[in-house]
Amino acid sequence: MQHAEVIGVYGNNDGLDVRDRLPEVARCEIDGVRFAVVHETGDAQRRATRMDAAFPDADVLVFGHSHIPWHTVTAGGLLLLNPGSPTDRRRQPRCTMMTATVADGALRELELVPV
Repeated sequence: MQHAEVIGVYGNNDGLDVRDRLPEVARCEIDGVRFAVVHETGDAQRRATRMDAAFPDADVLVFGHSHIPWHTVTAGGLLLLNPGSPTDRRRQPRCTMMTATVADGALRELELVPV
């Protein structure tokens, strides 16, 4: 098993020091699966429709902000993932993160991991 490169984006509470070093949106392709990462996707209402329009060139969108684990597929086929937070559980019962396994051009496994 091999780990993908680490990519990151700035969040709403990050200062200029972090914003100068990280993008608002990061993208990478792993074994043919196109990932995009962004901190905030806005309100959950109509999120799927907005993200389909904003990320037509992605297969998977990883986002954060709410710290609430989320896993859904949009009408356009975009997989939306929020891993929660490993450091600030907010209104959740525990801190979490996600692991994903990509093989043969597809996302094969996805696991929400309590931290």
